[in-house]
Amino acid sequence: MREPTVSSLMTREVISADVETSFKDLAQLLEENGISAVPVLDGGYPVGVVSEADLLPKEEFRGGTTDAPGLFAGRDTKHRWEQASGLTARDVMTSPVKSVEPDTPASAAARELARTGVRRLFVMDRDGALVGVLSRRDLLKLYLREDDELRTTIRDEILGRTLWVDPDTIDVEVADGVVTLQGRLERQSEIDIADHLVRSLPGVVDLQNRLRPAWNDTNQPRQTEIFG
Repeated sequence: MREPTVSSLMTREVISADVETSFKDLAQLLEENGISAVPVLDGGYPVGVVSEADLLPKEEFRGGTTDAPGLFAGRDTKHRWEQASGLTARDVMTSPVKSVEPDTPASAAARELARTGVRRLFVMDRDGALVGVLSRRDLLKLYLREDDELRTTIRDEILGRTLWVDPDTIDVEVADGVVTLQGRLERQSEIDIADHLVRSLPGVVDLQNRLRPAWNDTNQPRQTEIFG
């Protein structure tokens, strides 16, 4: 079973801005489309991102009319003050763009979102062209899979094709994404494999593993030391 990739979850129609898009047009783009950020393109390639947070400094510092931050002000404060006098996307955008490639596994994309703390990753191909956007919400779609679909996948793919087990010998129940397995497998190692595969299946919220082995093949026999 292959893990879903970014390309299967991303939004392909991306609303974008140009480096010369005006401040007011940027605010209008966000408002009219109900989004919180847009990529900024230069010659068709992403060079930055403008988010709601990038536009707010104009109000925070009253368009740059307040006193400049003091000598000991932090870098972020100084950057926001500079954004306050910005007129175009080039002036207020944040760069570089947090991006990901289309064939990146969903789990790796989730880790990158968590590591960077951003709400979205822009998807770029190997040539640097924008092909989509992946948001936190897109990843959560994995948990909207129907319980019957998960049950069928577990029975057919994991038990039947991977472990070569007759699915009818194992009771598989799925309720709100929580899987319960009951029955008997020949070896403990098979149970361990089933546990790992089910838990890593996209859409599974949790697993109650009540499988029992006919014999435990994971216990290593104790070696008797021989002293000369």
